[in-house]
Amino acid sequence: MAEKTDPIHQFAITPIREIHLFGLDLSFTNASLFMVIVALCGAALMIVGTARKSVVPGRLQSAAEMTYELVANTVRMSAGTAGMKFFPFVFSLFIFVLFSNLVGLVPYTFTVTSQIAVTFALAMTVISVVLIYGFMKHGKHFLDLFVPSGVSPALLPFIVMIEVISFISRPISLSVRLFANMLAGHITLKVLGGFVASLLGAGAFAIIAPLPLAGVVVLTAFELLVAVLQAYVFAILTCVYLNDAIHPGH
Repeated sequence: MAEKTDPIHQFAITPIREIHLFGLDLSFTNASLFMVIVALCGAALMIVGTARKSVVPGRLQSAAEMTYELVANTVRMSAGTAGMKFFPFVFSLFIFVLFSNLVGLVPYTFTVTSQIAVTFALAMTVISVVLIYGFMKHGKHFLDLFVPSGVSPALLPFIVMIEVISFISRPISLSVRLFANMLAGHITLKVLGGFVASLLGAGAFAIIAPLPLAGVVVLTAFELLVAVLQAYVFAILTCVYLNDAIHPGH
């Protein structure tokens, strides 16, 4: 019973098939399984949704087209027309984070984005693309990103230090923001759900069980909104960081 009411237990990674090679644990876990499910869901949305190409789109086609346009417009507004070369990358990130968040809201599933290792890996991928493209495209002039124009020479060392620290903190803030929102929301849902179950089994107190149950319903709706917003925030921040690689000058 303690395991069922433990709000942290839902984030435990358990191996489905243990694989050990060269001293490394490469086991296929529940996190791996749901990452595959998330990838399949995203692929299904775009493949099935755009298969007919109807003039009057159905619901699935409309969802696919709206998702495409949302990300495309975000890339254009944040990184300009030149940023559209990164559209497949940003779109893939958005779809992965979105479906990871949405699938995690289904009872008895696993929320991939509640794992800091996953969100940090995504954030480091973004920063790696920024650095690689920035240096390939601009060479040493990419470092102009850390040297704002029009700054007094006396203040320049301090400003450069602040800019460098700000850049280094980007993968941390990008990953922790997504991880913390998913973690906190799911813990709260679990605690409230356990409270409802306890009241229903408490005899006379069962009469007030609908109150926390209503709270669970409202919080679930809020978590649905947060799931979509966090995916969009991750995508738009990725575009902002990519814009620094495309246009490193301040």
